[in-house]
Amino acid sequence: MRLSFSTNAFVRFSVPEAIERIAAIGYSGVEILADTPHLYPHSTSESDLAAIASALERRNLTACNINANTAVGYYGSGATFWEPLFEPSLANPEPDARKWRIEYTKKCIDFARALNCPNVSVTSGRMVPGLRPAKSLRLLGESLDEVLDYAVARDIRIGMEYEPGLLIESACELESLIKVVRCDRFGANLDFGHSRVIREDPAETAQRLGSRIFHVHLEDILGGKHYHQIPGEGDMDFDAVFSALDGVAYDGYITVELYTYPDNPEYAARLAFDRLTALNKRRMSR
Repeated sequence: MRLSFSTNAFVRFSVPEAIERIAAIGYSGVEILADTPHLYPHSTSESDLAAIASALERRNLTACNINANTAVGYYGSGATFWEPLFEPSLANPEPDARKWRIEYTKKCIDFARALNCPNVSVTSGRMVPGLRPAKSLRLLGESLDEVLDYAVARDIRIGMEYEPGLLIESACELESLIKVVRCDRFGANLDFGHSRVIREDPAETAQRLGSRIFHVHLEDILGGKHYHQIPGEGDMDFDAVFSALDGVAYDGYITVELYTYPDNPEYAARLAFDRLTALNKRRMSR
């Protein structure tokens, strides 16, 4: 089991500082948030990128995913709201807004290439009132075609993360989209917490997506509420999750995503690491 931690819990630190702290806990990988205040494409300089690359090399930490899911930076530093987190999306009905997201995603692909990171994660965005899902899916497919042409040329994989309430919100819907897109560089950024909220079976979910699972997010969930908890503080069956991944021979990184703990990210990261490592040792000793 290769554990990673997302910098989206460390939003009160710079990315190099987050890398230092994540590595010190014992993680071997890091997911980097491609949004404010971290690796936002429209405010990240070449020197910023070089500092991140240097920190990764110094701490021998692998950048396993560029998290391009949200776009809070689009709304500017004065924004005081948390929604719409995923807009403008790749399925946005406004051509200029959708084009902005395509170009943003291309810049994230460039970041991944520069940091020797194999994956960039994206979402479908939300369903738009008054717009039929079929049209949204067509717009999403057109956007993905352009994004994937760019990604394939740079040997980067695009993993879509489904989530309750989004246009693509289940493993079944993502599986269907993967079949329609027909590109071997398009797959899943599988968040088992999201899967738990919609009551998917871990083994069935993993089998459905199989070799198209490019990267994994993990957190605990309590009572079906979509709120990211530290592993061990919800009712997720982590044995079942790890067994499901073993069943499809997944050997990539598992990123713990606890953006809900910005006040004490090191505490959350350390507790998650200790608990998941102990659980894995017990599994291996059986």
